[in-house]
Amino acid sequence: MSIGYVAYLLLALVVVMFLSAAIRILREYQRGVVFTLGRFTGVKGPGLIILVPFIQQMVKVDLRVVVQDVPPQDVISRDNVSVKVNAVLYFRIVDAERAIIQVEDFMAATNQLAQTTLRSVLGKHELDEMLAERDKLNSDIQEILDQRTDAWGIKVSNVEIKHVDLNESMIRAIAKQAEAERLRRAKVINAEGEQQAAAKLVEAGRMLAAEPQAMQLRYFEALHDIAGERSSTVVFPLPVDLLSQFMKQQGK
Repeated sequence: MSIGYVAYLLLALVVVMFLSAAIRILREYQRGVVFTLGRFTGVKGPGLIILVPFIQQMVKVDLRVVVQDVPPQDVISRDNVSVKVNAVLYFRIVDAERAIIQVEDFMAATNQLAQTTLRSVLGKHELDEMLAERDKLNSDIQEILDQRTDAWGIKVSNVEIKHVDLNESMIRAIAKQAEAERLRRAKVINAEGEQQAAAKLVEAGRMLAAEPQAMQLRYFEALHDIAGERSSTVVFPLPVDLLSQFMKQQGK
């Protein structure tokens, strides 16, 4: 009788082990790449998956977006400036079959490809472009990575350059350049102001020349302003044309 119980117990144990080896449950964001005797037989999931023990094997694949940090890279820009640049990479698997079969380790492969692409793309641009046109550089890097990883079943959704580290001498040089640019703009603005003021003065002179009485009113207004300042010295403007008439009379 005891032998029969032991047999039933062993049979139940075998059934439990068989079911534990055969039954798999995949979550909504997971897929299973199934191999039968080493040959690819399909992608299954999500939900309940039943495998033939010792005959079929399954590799789980996560379809969620992966955020991967690209370590700092030494980049020499087109204008021969050495900088360190790091970035962050966003990608996800869209074809589980190719991600497992076409590449040994898709995570490491994508990371290494991102590093080489980052150096290659940034090396074609000058330092000012790296600092001012990050959106365009991000788009170029993302497009190149997306094309190269398509054969692995990976979709690169975004690439963001995080930091562009410069040495101290380059930071000082950029500061001097920015200061010189501000001085140049200030001089240009000042020159434009002088030009506009000269144009207005010429226009005012023409108007005053057309009406001599207006010039007298300006004299009176100037005297009124001087008197209001309580100054002991009063400078009275004398028209040049009046002096010329006086000199002509003296010459006669």
